[in-house]
Amino acid sequence: MTIAGALTTGDVISLRGITKAFPGVIANDDVSLDIVGGQVHCLLGENGAGKSTLISILAGMQQPDSGTVAIGGEIVDISSPKVAVDHGIGVVHQHSTLVPAFTVLENLMLGETGVMLDKKRAAERLAELADLLGVQIDPHVLASDLGLGQQQQVEIAKAMWKGSRLLILDEPTSMLTPQAIEHLGESIARVKAQGLAVVLITHKLREAYAMGDCVTILRGGRNVGTIGVDELASYTEDQARDAILAAMFGDDLAAAGESASELAGAAEATLESRSIDADTRPVRLELRGVTSRASGRDVEAEDVTLTVREGEILGIAGIDGHGQAALAEVVAGQRSASSGAVIFDGADITRSGVHSRQQLGVRYVTDDRLYEGTVGSMSVALNLVIKRIGQRPFWRSGRIQPKAVDTEARRLIDEYGIRTPSPGTRAGTLSGGNIQKILLARELTNGARLVVVNKPTYGLDLKTVRLVREILIDFAAKGGSVLLLSTDLDELIELSHRIDVISRGRLVGSVVNDGAGTAEKVGQYMTGAIEGTDR
Repeated sequence: MTIAGALTTGDVISLRGITKAFPGVIANDDVSLDIVGGQVHCLLGENGAGKSTLISILAGMQQPDSGTVAIGGEIVDISSPKVAVDHGIGVVHQHSTLVPAFTVLENLMLGETGVMLDKKRAAERLAELADLLGVQIDPHVLASDLGLGQQQQVEIAKAMWKGSRLLILDEPTSMLTPQAIEHLGESIARVKAQGLAVVLITHKLREAYAMGDCVTILRGGRNVGTIGVDELASYTEDQARDAILAAMFGDDLAAAGESASELAGAAEATLESRSIDADTRPVRLELRGVTSRASGRDVEAEDVTLTVREGEILGIAGIDGHGQAALAEVVAGQRSASSGAVIFDGADITRSGVHSRQQLGVRYVTDDRLYEGTVGSMSVALNLVIKRIGQRPFWRSGRIQPKAVDTEARRLIDEYGIRTPSPGTRAGTLSGGNIQKILLARELTNGARLVVVNKPTYGLDLKTVRLVREILIDFAAKGGSVLLLSTDLDELIELSHRIDVISRGRLVGSVVNDGAGTAEKVGQYMTGAIEGTDR
């Protein structure tokens, strides 16, 4: 089939001199690029590079201060999201926009008028799109009953509902299984073959090389390099990675004495160099049939049994929202267990509270770094010692000791590379990466023996991702234990010695991370294709 209003292969959406400023920052600085029908154009760059602003302008959510957007040579004014849709520009956001209580068809018909309120016609349109994407989509299933991969396909259908020239995919694989990523890649290829232009925003360099026809790199709001179709096709994956990283970091890379391969990481070498004989290590944490007590609408941990040994990183993989938060909070003591036992260094701590567990060396790095993990209105220094309130030398006779707090803060700021104007700077004014370093500095010091970390690098730039991962590896290498919960399978494979898979609150499988088909095995457990363990 051919999509009404689609670009003909080779037609162009041109951005010229796009500039957009906000108070104190130029988000886009004279950005120009061409997006061509029938091609996948990857957009890469660090956090704050200007990707989101540029996409917001294309989607009609922001207006440029200067510059133009032209479609097929004709300058257009994309003054609102509705105008963007009318021009055939569809966006699939990183997080689902589907209404869980509505069916697929009801979600697609939201906001429609006229003929698309005819359920029969709407169902026919959905069938056309499903055929184009090469997937099966049940129009009558509730959105809440869809897996993440299925939700992603529905989101794409929603973005193409009225016919598209341009499909923008924002980090579309961040929480998908390897199998779902493969299916998504097939759908993108089919869409591209119909003449649509696709913009793929991703932080995974391998993904850009595998799915992209060309790549544009943004840095500090500017277009600092484009690798064209012919050039990218001529590169090996290593050459493409090196060229992309050189553009992303430029002189910063050389000044740091780093190579592109070091920055990108080498998971297999890392695993080989730090493999451990787990059977000879003492058990640091043991959960025996733990079920968590209900807390609102969260999926609870149910009959969870696992062990984490000294010096081991145990990864927990699973679709986001399947009980990871409950598991983390039960171990940290923030959520109680209704049954089962939590054993730490051989002692039963099931009934112990947060403070008692912290004193024993159990620490927790939440995935909500901005609101739960830190107090944004307080200084960096106080956030670094906030869990030692009342303890000497930071408190005496109920009074804070500013000099002692400042000394400790400066030590941790230096050790963990926290970039802040001063220890007295409000924590909420720092970047997400530096806030995450505050959490790690606070939780991994002062006698830490086990740290539970939930999505430790989510939303961080590439250099900070690498630094955070190295901090966790170093903590384990010195005898610390890590329970790592992440929706990033690449991260789990790079860091974990073993990976357990959680689904609907239960552990459904375990994989020894020996580098041989680990991702595929974990993906099969996540989708229910296999059950059991290879411990």
